[in-house]
Amino acid sequence: MIAFLQELNKHIGFEVSINKCIKPGSGLGSSAASSAGAVVAANYLTGNTFSKEDLVRFAMNGEKLASGVKHADNIAPCIYGGITLIRSIFPLDIVQLSSPPLFVTVTHPQIEVRTSDARQILRKEVQLKDAIRQWGNIAGLVTGFLKSDYDLIGRSLEDVIIEPVRSILIPGFDEVKRKSKEAGALGGGISGSGPSIFMLCKEFETAKEVENLMQNIYQRIGLDFKTYITTINYDGVRITNNEK
Repeated sequence: MIAFLQELNKHIGFEVSINKCIKPGSGLGSSAASSAGAVVAANYLTGNTFSKEDLVRFAMNGEKLASGVKHADNIAPCIYGGITLIRSIFPLDIVQLSSPPLFVTVTHPQIEVRTSDARQILRKEVQLKDAIRQWGNIAGLVTGFLKSDYDLIGRSLEDVIIEPVRSILIPGFDEVKRKSKEAGALGGGISGSGPSIFMLCKEFETAKEVENLMQNIYQRIGLDFKTYITTINYDGVRITNNEK
């Protein structure tokens, strides 16, 4: 909000109240939701002066406050809607991608993984063979979205750099991923820095089966959890009138 006001250059201020329904440290974009919501609301109240790219640029300051690093991974899709490719941060270059219909099943084990902590355990260097494999998967995932190729999306949902390290912080991760794919999920992985896990499915029935097995796994482990089934939100942040 401060970055927004500095560029707006008008003698105004805001009183902000946040009813936050995303638990911090969940890996579900809690900090991005607040940052994106704040700048979209401010822009609406000041006559929609700024572009979506401007709003992402302002909101990145909130991500820096939360994680120590400016990034647009979660903010861009929040503001633009749908699936976005962040080609560059400096300068900011956001590409909106089309995608086929997808169902998303998420489980949130009720533990906290702080983004800043999750960054600390990552390797500082990446082997070339892993980088090549990862680049191929990223290219395949983007192409799969653009071509509505579910099989290619599934083959490309493989993270060989970050997931093997961060997954050790998430109880039941390997079993959830393996059984979800056996049940027909295209694939998935860690949501954000965790501990939430997401799985993409082509059909609702499969997404529901995946949710059931996630619930069974965490009930057996004895860890509190929440699960959600949703779809891709192509609208991004919306202004609603919920006055009571």
